[in-house]
Amino acid sequence: MTGLTCGIDIGGTKIAGAVVDEDGTILEEARVVSPATDPEAIETAVAGLVRNLAQKHPVTAVGVGAAGYIDANRSTVLFAPNIAWRDEPLGAELSRLTGLPVTVENDANAAAWGEFRYGAGKDVDDQLMVTVGTGVGGGVIAGGRLLRGGFGVAGEIGHLCVVPEGRLCGCGNFGCLEQYGSGSALVRETQAAAGGSSLLAADLLERAGGDPERITGPLITLAAQEGDRFAVEQLASVGRWLGHGIASLVAVLDPAVIVIGGGVSEAGDLLLDPIREAFGRELTGRGYRPQAEIRGAELGNEAGVIGAADLARS
Repeated sequence: MTGLTCGIDIGGTKIAGAVVDEDGTILEEARVVSPATDPEAIETAVAGLVRNLAQKHPVTAVGVGAAGYIDANRSTVLFAPNIAWRDEPLGAELSRLTGLPVTVENDANAAAWGEFRYGAGKDVDDQLMVTVGTGVGGGVIAGGRLLRGGFGVAGEIGHLCVVPEGRLCGCGNFGCLEQYGSGSALVRETQAAAGGSSLLAADLLERAGGDPERITGPLITLAAQEGDRFAVEQLASVGRWLGHGIASLVAVLDPAVIVIGGGVSEAGDLLLDPIREAFGRELTGRGYRPQAEIRGAELGNEAGVIGAADLARS
């Protein structure tokens, strides 16, 4: 399919949409508030956003990125963790509301595809993307194709077990990577250290007005960028866990490039360097095999809408 397509990224607080051309260039963007967890209201809001964009541009198809398990036909949401979608025919419903063909994809897969096509992975055929935000997500490109698995739900990177019988995860299992290498883990561990009267955390605690509960991920990143050694170490700890998990994934997938995205990746080399060090130290066959390059994502928050729009086209 050629021409302009519309990409949609359904987030917890907002729904972002964009008209994207074949070069991955965004021609127009729009956002609306996400109607909390009401599935029908979300579908209505998405359809309205698409119709408004399509009135100004000759849109031929729609791609939607949504958090959750998407079936192999890229149409039905089998399960969504934050919205009451269970076997929801989202693609068919949005197509009915908009009059356009609709492709539904996992949001992290859509972002991975965007980076592969137009961002940090555009020069390779095999890419692993790891998104580090509240949780850990990602997607796998193998031989130039998005790896979706037999049932459409491959790429749940954050639920790789790194600590048997470790921390309880929201997925119901124990010891998942996102319990140790995510933005939530970063904040949890930093707040605990600050609340425990650690002298190392004194400067960061002062930034938070003396209240450990006011320590946030962006605050930790800012402090680290300004030289706070405790904040630097907290980011490094998350990076080491990610490097550990990535080394295991690379042993199976052998990507040419690993792309790190998500909100926590805004820390740049403060996160990337510890990932690289742990990955290089733990990679199977290190020293006797080519080592994949670890790169920061290039498309930022637009990766999802760009990727979703391109998946609708292809």
